[in-house]
Amino acid sequence: MAQALEQADGRWAWVVLLSSLVTQALTLGFPACIGVFFTDLQRDFQASNSETSWFPSILGAMVHGGGPLCSILVKHFGCRVTMMLGGVLASLGMVVSTFSGSLTHLFLTAGVITGMGMCFSFQSSITVLGLYFVRRRPLANALASMGLSMGVTLWPLLARYLLETLGWRGAFLIFGGILLHCCVCGALLRPVATNEVPEPKEDPLLPPKIPTRSCLATCVSTIRYHLAFDILRHNMGFCIYVTGVMWMNLGFALPHIFLVPYAMHHGVDDYWAAMLMSIVGFCNIFLRPVAGLLLAGRKSLAAYRKYLFAVAILINGLTNLICAVSADFRVLLGYCLVYSLSMCGVGILVFQVLMDIVPMDRFPSALGLFTILCGMASLISPPLAGLLLDKTNNFSYVFYMSSGFLVSGSLILGVGFYAAEKKKLKQDGQAKMENATSEMTSMHGLASENKGSAKKQPYPESIYMTNV
Repeated sequence: MAQALEQADGRWAWVVLLSSLVTQALTLGFPACIGVFFTDLQRDFQASNSETSWFPSILGAMVHGGGPLCSILVKHFGCRVTMMLGGVLASLGMVVSTFSGSLTHLFLTAGVITGMGMCFSFQSSITVLGLYFVRRRPLANALASMGLSMGVTLWPLLARYLLETLGWRGAFLIFGGILLHCCVCGALLRPVATNEVPEPKEDPLLPPKIPTRSCLATCVSTIRYHLAFDILRHNMGFCIYVTGVMWMNLGFALPHIFLVPYAMHHGVDDYWAAMLMSIVGFCNIFLRPVAGLLLAGRKSLAAYRKYLFAVAILINGLTNLICAVSADFRVLLGYCLVYSLSMCGVGILVFQVLMDIVPMDRFPSALGLFTILCGMASLISPPLAGLLLDKTNNFSYVFYMSSGFLVSGSLILGVGFYAAEKKKLKQDGQAKMENATSEMTSMHGLASENKGSAKKQPYPESIYMTNV
């Protein structure tokens, strides 16, 4: 019996939006609470800052770096199965990590396994939004990104409470049960009708076609397709976007990891230090819907979304300089409020700009390549910052480092998009000039032919006019 397909922009699309919101809260928001456990993990395993920093870096790298594998699973099994599989893996990794006897075991369980599961659930929730929403896609992306804000608000508070009552091992066990809710969110996804043309199937009466390519060539072609190398080669906008966001990502995650240890290092109470990240998330809960309606959802601003995205990254980088000025709680509170505004702009536009640049039928592959490159940046950045902290014993240099990457990344995006747009306009103008020249040449040729035929023909032709 054939399954009934849901229609895009229909009623069930809002249920899918709620599912995507909760999934992003469970997956993307989770790394925000790692800073709460940073000091305890460092003390229990007798590790340095750079060694402990590998845990959030591996987790972040797997959340982003499993994109190509996720795109393959989505193509063959759909978003529902992929999201539910991700929930099982994320929960399994957290539960097994409670038995870790060393940092290496923690990296493999809570880092690799949990991160891969979060990647499957998170990227499936992004892809399914593009299928369920067409007319309201920018608004849907903005509303779904509220999940990140809710996660950043609630995860640190819950982590602090569980750490004080159960310790980090008991907290990770509880987290394993919470992450199983990704399976519930995946179960809400129904098949949706799309405009994609299904691939033609071979007639069983005809003899099977003989493959013309070797197995190695087929594997290479499949990998190139799912890694979107063709888009990277021929789509200049996508190339600029990936380069700029990858460079920006080297500094974007650092405040989420080091803000809480920075405040605790300068005498701020543990509870209020954890509250700082919750304030960032709480402000974004209310800011993102408003920004989605005012910025992302307006058709008049559709052509300028990529430039608004670059400006949001620039402001985000400059706000980190406020945090480096002083570690007083009032200064840090003001920093969190300003940081929330810029983080809101980055969050609602990061995937919408990608959807504007890449066709929707290739979006899963483009998202896979984009996330694996961002995962590489997430893997390098925290240990590099931890090494800088070990050498200088000054948290301010970490925020200077974050600000430098963000500001330079915004310049790469803004200047790159502007140059690509100017080049495209110039090419379009030259093409129009060539077309106009060819049309003028053909018109002159027709005029000369008409003159020659008029000389040869002594009498005018009869013209018949009829009413239609």
